[in-house]
Amino acid sequence: KETASAGLALADTYAWNFFSRLNMSFKDSVFFRDGVRRIDFVLSYVDDKDCEKKQERRKVYEANLVKVGLELETEDKSESEDENTYFVKIHAPWEVLATYADVLKIKVPFKVNDIPENKEMPMNWLSTPFRLPEHIMKPEPDYFTAPFNKSKSDFFLINDKETFFPPSTRNRIVYYILSRCSYIKEECGDKDKKGIKRLLNNGTYTSAFPLHDCRYWTRSKDANCESERYNLYKHWARFLCFFKEQPLNLIRKYYGEKIGIYFAWLGFYTEMLLFAAIVGTICFIYGLLTYDDNEWSKEICNEQIGGKIVMCPLCDKKCGYWKLNSTCNSSWQSHLFDNVGTVFFAIFMGIWVTLFLEFWKRRQARLEYEWDLVDFEEEQQQLQLRPEYETKCTNRKMNRITQEMEPYLPITSKCARICLSGATVLFWISLIIACIIGVIAYRLAVYAAFASIMKDSLTNNLEVVGPYITPQLATSVTASCINFVIIMILNLMYERVAIWITDMEIPKTHLEYENKLTVKMFLFQFVNYYSSCFYVAFFKGKFVGYPGNYAYMFGKWSKLRNEECDPGGCLIELTTQLVIVMTGKQVWGNIQEALVPWLMNWWGSRRARSHPETLYSRWEQDHDLQSFGQLGLFYEYLEMVIQFGFITLFVASFPLAPLLALINNIIEVRVDAWKLTTQFRRAVAAKAHSIGAWEEILSGVAILSVVTNAFIVAFTSDMIPRLVYMYAYHPKGEMNMKGYIKDSLSLFNISEFQPLHEFCLSSYRDYRYPPGHVKQYTHTMQFWHILAAKLAFIIIMEHVVFSVKFFVAWMIPDVPSDVKARIKRERYLVQEYLHNYEVEKLKIQLKVKRGNLIHCV
Repeated sequence: KETASAGLALADTYAWNFFSRLNMSFKDSVFFRDGVRRIDFVLSYVDDKDCEKKQERRKVYEANLVKVGLELETEDKSESEDENTYFVKIHAPWEVLATYADVLKIKVPFKVNDIPENKEMPMNWLSTPFRLPEHIMKPEPDYFTAPFNKSKSDFFLINDKETFFPPSTRNRIVYYILSRCSYIKEECGDKDKKGIKRLLNNGTYTSAFPLHDCRYWTRSKDANCESERYNLYKHWARFLCFFKEQPLNLIRKYYGEKIGIYFAWLGFYTEMLLFAAIVGTICFIYGLLTYDDNEWSKEICNEQIGGKIVMCPLCDKKCGYWKLNSTCNSSWQSHLFDNVGTVFFAIFMGIWVTLFLEFWKRRQARLEYEWDLVDFEEEQQQLQLRPEYETKCTNRKMNRITQEMEPYLPITSKCARICLSGATVLFWISLIIACIIGVIAYRLAVYAAFASIMKDSLTNNLEVVGPYITPQLATSVTASCINFVIIMILNLMYERVAIWITDMEIPKTHLEYENKLTVKMFLFQFVNYYSSCFYVAFFKGKFVGYPGNYAYMFGKWSKLRNEECDPGGCLIELTTQLVIVMTGKQVWGNIQEALVPWLMNWWGSRRARSHPETLYSRWEQDHDLQSFGQLGLFYEYLEMVIQFGFITLFVASFPLAPLLALINNIIEVRVDAWKLTTQFRRAVAAKAHSIGAWEEILSGVAILSVVTNAFIVAFTSDMIPRLVYMYAYHPKGEMNMKGYIKDSLSLFNISEFQPLHEFCLSSYRDYRYPPGHVKQYTHTMQFWHILAAKLAFIIIMEHVVFSVKFFVAWMIPDVPSDVKARIKRERYLVQEYLHNYEVEKLKIQLKVKRGNLIHCV
């Protein structure tokens, strides 16, 4: 008996260990408890016993999911790490997948692609250090594909029904079902109450997400699991891989085409920035090398020239007269960016942006072919209404395409909503402009204070930085920082407003929703980020008047005299503004993108850290991550497009802007990859054959950039006045800049206001006749010659750049010729194979029919 008891105890121990290991293995798995059925989606909820409505919704909703063929398995709350959360695991069997693959026209392989690949490019070995292993770059062979047809399933290459549809396609199909499944009983008659989004919004479920296939730092122990997340982290998401190519095919396979196309665009944009950064750096180096040839700065710094020129006060009362040589340092700094290289770089960037857009179209066309998106039309999504639209629109009308009754929004309601939305956007844009005016008023009021405070400041005694700390610099830097803070605050507030007013418009489809939100957000961000730069570039120092007749911001009663440019010119101030706003946004954006999700995940998983890894289930691990959200990519695109505006619209003032953008984007690619792979739940796969409305926005910014850079060179830079002086007004007819400083200044008779002053005349920046002249204080002929030269330069530069742009766009076809040929070849083969398939099927049917007739006889 003792032996038997000991044996039974040992058997119980072995059994307990076996089932414990079994329990541990299925918890860190992407399969149901049976280890066969794959988990395609997970729903989680906290059981609120006081709310019977939520319990009833869940019961009906899950019953309806089972009716459409999905299989569910629920994990009790006692099994969760917080002992309070239920997890509903969802599996889509073959019948469901096949049915909805037919509905969604999902392309699947039917034959291995036998079209020979292009020959390798010469000198291809140079790119070897930047390549990834072949099994990572091309995880599966290339196939001919066709839209899935359930009635012709034997036409397609189906080796294993469980693995025929990849996990990304499976979760896309399941999400489509979840978005349209009702949570009200049919007899209630309320068909509008449906969709997982509404259940998430009203708290019935706390989250809904597909599972990652493994932990990111180690492969899955299950041999049937692909461990694609681990491969993405190892070869893509780590910063040490910054010089390697991106595994775009694997990204597309794991996350879907929409995310894949974003990283393809971001990588291509970064590659193209390399050329702009090299040319911009060369232009900056040119400015450094010609530092000593800067004749006008030498005259400013010369004690016998600049030291004897007394300048008029830059503000009323608190500002005094000053000598021109006090601006020696800012003049030298301005030359680094305001030289002949600036004009060349502005023209180069106008051509670069065209090449970028045209080559991206070609790259996009190639991806469309490789990723089976050639025949994917947005109209396919147009037929798929947003669940919110179906819910909020109670009116019905016949759809001419589907010949079915569908919800619609009356034209009166639609117009009212659009008007309210437009008024809201205009209000917020007006608010931005009001803030910019406030910052300008701050600059005007504070400059006088800085001028009086810094007159005898201790910083003047510092040998290295003392000469650089001027009232102009202090005002510009503090105003730029304040402006940046205002930009970020308004940005956070407007994001919620933009989403609210877009929801209020009730867009019909997801594509329409994204396009409406894109336009609103970009319009706001455009004004928010660029308005201060536009002010410095095109308005500051242009409407100041002259001594004795100065212009004031709100009239003379305000005592806020319009701001003049820095003595070194407005270009250096535009550079300062651009560097602060652009760099500040990029640094803050990267910190926010990387740090915030990590901190939230660290805090959310604090309880789970006390559990052993074997008890921390796959669905709980993903539940503790951040939700990527439907608009996750929207903010990524917006960030990059705003950066694109900085490096194109104002690049004439700062040739190093593309270099800063390049460094940021190298980091950005890996930060986005890292957070998507490690800090966010797996995104629901979605199709997209292009970057959408962002392509049109980029084209608009590219056209505008030619105009802005032409105006910056003409009106913000001193390039044109110098050239006019050198070619037309040099007294000795020589081609040099000697005497330019005195020629560019006008004189004012101080004795008109201060009769007992120690000197009679002071100078100011303008081209006006001197006191005592018949036309005193009116513009000289040289002013009009310079203005004519500026306008001529703008016209010539715009025509030259636009001519080159249109010629380049005409020369470079949007779709490569080899891709066109392969598309035509594939379509031909698809038709031929389908025809042969139908013929063979018909022969078999006729043969069977004849056999039956003979048997009957």
